Amino acid sequence: MLPIDVIKSFYTDIENYEALDVAKIESGHINVTYEVKDRTLAGTFRGHYIFQRINTSIFKDPVGLMNNIMLVTEHAAASAAAAGKDPSVNTLTLMKSVQDKVYYVDADGYYWRCYLFLPNSVNLDVVEVTPHTYVQAGGALADFQRMLADFDASRLCEVIPGFHDTRNRFRNLQKAIAENKSGRAANAKDDIEFALSLENITGTIVDGLRSGALPLRVTHNDTKLSNIMIDNDTHEVMCLIDLDTVMPGSALYDFGDALRAGGSSAAEDEADLSKVNFLELNFDKYCEGYIGGARDFLTDAELDLLPESAAILTYECGIRFLSDYLDGDTYFATKYPEHNLVRARNQFKLVKDILGKLDRLHEIANKYR
Repeated sequence: MLPIDVIKSFYTDIENYEALDVAKIESGHINVTYEVKDRTLAGTFRGHYIFQRINTSIFKDPVGLMNNIMLVTEHAAASAAAAGKDPSVNTLTLMKSVQDKVYYVDADGYYWRCYLFLPNSVNLDVVEVTPHTYVQAGGALADFQRMLADFDASRLCEVIPGFHDTRNRFRNLQKAIAENKSGRAANAKDDIEFALSLENITGTIVDGLRSGALPLRVTHNDTKLSNIMIDNDTHEVMCLIDLDTVMPGSALYDFGDALRAGGSSAAEDEADLSKVNFLELNFDKYCEGYIGGARDFLTDAELDLLPESAAILTYECGIRFLSDYLDGDTYFATKYPEHNLVRARNQFKLVKDILGKLDRLHEIANKYR
């Protein structure tokens, strides 16, 4: 249950604690989340909030994490207001605690935060997913990046260091192959051979960031449809949520990862590879929304690499699954012994399809430039 001292720590003008409507939200898998509605003694609705207990087993630096979210949401709110938009629906709004911070540490050492609830909102994936959904998703990412385009991303800490360092992910794969802790390497001979054959693409983005050829930007790092909120009546995009993995990085990380999932014809654990293909239509629609909203602040170098980023981020995910399979399934939760190998093969099939369609994907992206 949500401790009452946590509620009191974020707002103190509650008339009647017994009138609070508190419901645990079960959809999240990392943080513990509660929805709280506040009513007056007469029963009139007064406020609507989201309380979360941060999972410090995963996020080791909750203070740095919350500082990231505070900096990003404050800047996004100012950008939205300057553009004549409503900051309360175009970004998340953090509340300050009685400790004068955007988090509260309870007596047991747990870290809590409180957001204003986004009014009349629903996740983008709750409504029927159509080609237009991907136009909206691309536009939502463009809006997020636009609001933060002039923010110095170096001010943010790396919540998960090296999260998209594909070169380092490749080194981890080499280590997993050499150690073969699970004794499974023989079962994945062809998969290992394919993964090792693409070492040349591992430095495309990370080397560009290090050399300055690609600009350092604020990245969301979890751009799935369920993290995009829309108005329940108009179905207009409101904002991105789940900002725990906001970090400095490349705009290509978010675009590529969005298409890794959104461009696939199948779920990432589909074992029948004949069902796994990269959908040009989804790529086209995502580009329509994303490039249409971001082409005036993205650099030519970023625009040039959009199709490649889909292949690179999909490949990176694939070698993470393969590494975990070889290590004995120590990171990703699995439902059966070959689950991570199935996931890796699924991602590698998608990579092959993307690389085979690169010329066509460049044609699609270029028509929106």
